[in-house]
Amino acid sequence: MRHVLAVAVTSVPTEATQQALGYPSLFLLVLIGALVPVIPTGALVSSAAVVALHRTAPFSMLMVFVVASLAAFLGDMALYWLGRRGMKSKNGSRWLAAIRNRAPEDRLAQAQTKLADHNVAVLVLSRLVPAGRIPVMLACLMAKWPMRRFAHGNAPACLAWAATYQLIGVLGGSLFAEPWEGVVAAVLLTIVVSLTPALWRRVRTAATR
Repeated sequence: MRHVLAVAVTSVPTEATQQALGYPSLFLLVLIGALVPVIPTGALVSSAAVVALHRTAPFSMLMVFVVASLAAFLGDMALYWLGRRGMKSKNGSRWLAAIRNRAPEDRLAQAQTKLADHNVAVLVLSRLVPAGRIPVMLACLMAKWPMRRFAHGNAPACLAWAATYQLIGVLGGSLFAEPWEGVVAAVLLTIVVSLTPALWRRVRTAATR
């Protein structure tokens, strides 16, 4: 009995310590990934959801959702603010140049057309479509959207994004008993989701030739 109590007592700080380190790390990585879109933030959220699923769900699941969506929102807003500064500057900025470099002309033209037709709703879809966020953000910058208008569409976009990748993590994690197996499955699912639109576009392009 004493041994069981000792294990229970010592396990509480360990769990609390892991959560105290995990949530800030997730926040920082998603925030940085929004500013510098080279970090696979979707895979991070899915992996965090797998770990949360094997812990004190639903509290851990709720924390992952709140932390991920908040970090994504703040990162997007910071990048948009930097882009607006670059648009107003005569010499531009390296942040604006980075946004332009990640928005090919065909994707930008498509984003501008959809933005003109569907307005704020395009922001929600842009967060869910792989590589769709930056072209739409640049289209908003070129349309001279104010920060408040961009935030109005970006908030539900980040919530939908966090929920989608968290669901991918739950689907992957529920298939296996061990958390690391669920993390691998979630990452693979995230990669498939990310690559599918690009592969589909290539197939359609090849079929029309």
